[in-house]
Amino acid sequence: MSSDLRSSPTPSRPGPLGSAVSALSSVGSVLLGRSARAVSKLRGSGGSAFPGLVVEKVDPHFLARTLHRLPRGVIVVSGTNGKTTTTKMVVELLRGQGLKVFTNRSGSNFTRGVVASILGEVRLNGRLDADIAVLELDEAHAVHFVKAVRPDHSLLLNVMRDQLDRFGEIDTTAGMLRAIAQHTDQGVVLNREDPRVRAIAHNLGDQRVDYFGLSESLRSHFPSDDDFHSGPAAAADRPEADVVLEELTEAGGRFTLDGETISTALTVNGAYNTFNAAAALAVVRQALDETVDSAALIASLAKVSPAFGRGESLTVQGRPLDLVLVKNPSGFRLGLSSFASSGVATMIAINDNYADGRDMSWLWDVEFDSLAEEGVRMISGVRAYDMALRLKYDDVAFDAVETDLQAALTRFLDENPDQPARIFCTYTAMLGLRKQLSAYTEVEAF
Repeated sequence: MSSDLRSSPTPSRPGPLGSAVSALSSVGSVLLGRSARAVSKLRGSGGSAFPGLVVEKVDPHFLARTLHRLPRGVIVVSGTNGKTTTTKMVVELLRGQGLKVFTNRSGSNFTRGVVASILGEVRLNGRLDADIAVLELDEAHAVHFVKAVRPDHSLLLNVMRDQLDRFGEIDTTAGMLRAIAQHTDQGVVLNREDPRVRAIAHNLGDQRVDYFGLSESLRSHFPSDDDFHSGPAAAADRPEADVVLEELTEAGGRFTLDGETISTALTVNGAYNTFNAAAALAVVRQALDETVDSAALIASLAKVSPAFGRGESLTVQGRPLDLVLVKNPSGFRLGLSSFASSGVATMIAINDNYADGRDMSWLWDVEFDSLAEEGVRMISGVRAYDMALRLKYDDVAFDAVETDLQAALTRFLDENPDQPARIFCTYTAMLGLRKQLSAYTEVEAF
């Protein structure tokens, strides 16, 4: 795969005549894409990425032509867990530095989704009103992206067993991230604590390589996929990190940045999002280098709100309700360990649609003992009975099983009116629940 990508030519920046031709091409593509979006909305079909698919077919160079015009280039964020929240953090940190940032805000992390996001903001001449782009990309589709657009910086978060029916074995995913790094022009930021991500540095050329990482006391709290089987690597095997999460605090975290220790509160919930903050700090520090304003960086980090469905906290019927996305063993484990279950009414919603991954056997790699004291009030989703069986084996009691999400949510809220609530849910279940919750409270639209 990497040799095929290495031979792919990088589109050059056009001269004056080429710019005029590109502008004409862009006008047609933008008009076509916007027409496709209008038709899609009228028909109620096609999804948010449909206009991008249309433009990709008609004008395959639209993506590269548009992004190559950005003065500060492109940052790509990829990996198994944490892409959406980390991307949002990077965007807000850069905006706090005074930059105009384009991002695929809808969370559609395929190339067609990026094109669709561009169509919503680009001018008719094909120019974005932005200094830099920060793009969350699905691991597999990021490989296709770098064929067309070589990013200036890439942030690679982790490699976990996830949707084996779509991505294959974990080494395949690691190879995808390696290909992204090899086709990044300036700098790569790697997770020091994930051995498969850390090893990518050995396959790079002249790119600058920085790391984000954890203190020794926190490493067991954030196990890599390999750690589940062989335990953490020795400290001597790990390089120095530019940003280190030293300690989890009640309101946020304590970080070391280039030798300086800084503590900050965070609006995002969950220990895993505090580690994502370390990743976001590292890539912004690399991208801006000596021009970075560190004080503004920390101030911006403290204000970042959760990405939709990723530890998102809503107020429903006068009490807090947290939505926690779960999609693989590591993510579910961290989700369970990041939130206290005492006094909280819990619901679990598990779907196995294509976007979730069809193989739910990974539920057996998650320990649910932490839910035993309070139990689970409602289990829902397409695979609700699989989830119920899994809880039985961990002696976790549950009150009800209802496969229909709407009926399950209504009953869950009605039967637990006085308690804070939390819902652990897979991706398509989260989308369905957010839609239903909009009838109870204001839910940010995406």
